[in-house]
Amino acid sequence: MSKPGKSEASTASADTIKILCLGDVVGRPGRRALTKCVRGLRQKHALNLVIANGENASGGLGFDAESAREIQEAGVDLITLGDHTWQRSGIGDFLSRNKHWCVRPANYPSGAPGSGWLVHQLGSLTIGLFNVLGRVYMTSPLDCPFRAADEILNGPLANCHIKICDAHAGATSEKVALGRYLDGRASLVFGTHTHVQTADEQILPGGTAFISDVGMCGARNSVIGMATDVALARFLTGMHHSYRIGTGAAQLNGVVTTFDAKSGKALAIERVQEIVPVEET
Repeated sequence: MSKPGKSEASTASADTIKILCLGDVVGRPGRRALTKCVRGLRQKHALNLVIANGENASGGLGFDAESAREIQEAGVDLITLGDHTWQRSGIGDFLSRNKHWCVRPANYPSGAPGSGWLVHQLGSLTIGLFNVLGRVYMTSPLDCPFRAADEILNGPLANCHIKICDAHAGATSEKVALGRYLDGRASLVFGTHTHVQTADEQILPGGTAFISDVGMCGARNSVIGMATDVALARFLTGMHHSYRIGTGAAQLNGVVTTFDAKSGKALAIERVQEIVPVEET
């Protein structure tokens, strides 16, 4: 029987690839968690690649060049985004210049800056990464994420050894459905957006690793990364209160997935949870 936080389909061998996928990075506490933890996790798990969702990295809402540099310097290789992609000015030009390592959701209508997919060379292997945005509870005029995934997997990522999807969506049912839909075609489908790590990590029948949500990297004493008092005021009064980023200890959530390098199928998926104490002044 697998230990809690780990789901195994078979024993890893020498011909494997290990990739860490991190949940939504929320503001400075999330970036600090990356800086404190990622390099140690790379060594501990013998990681070949690290991916993080950065759509909340800049002040808890959006993404910019400064946050991108800090995330990269922390040891993250590739970045995915979500519904707050366009929150910061200049992001369109940034994405167009950096689409080889940073992707926005692929199912925005044609003409959106940047790219929804990329191909990353890892030695002799190619890693295909793409990002789709769910439509349930979302207000953006989006194309179908299921059809967008079809087009990418059958097109630019068709010949990649390992294919990874960040499913950024608000409804668990939509993420689970997408995982089932892509089973056997994607190597990993990991959910983001809801900021709470789920315990449903598994290897689906077709060899695809799946988890509904990998969680977040952000303030632990918070409401999904935001200051608790402000979040409570919004719920208790029904009135608008500007969000503030939570403070104090930070957490890092993600999953380490092991893949067979030849078949691209997932062999194991393990949840990662790290706590970063309050920074000393």
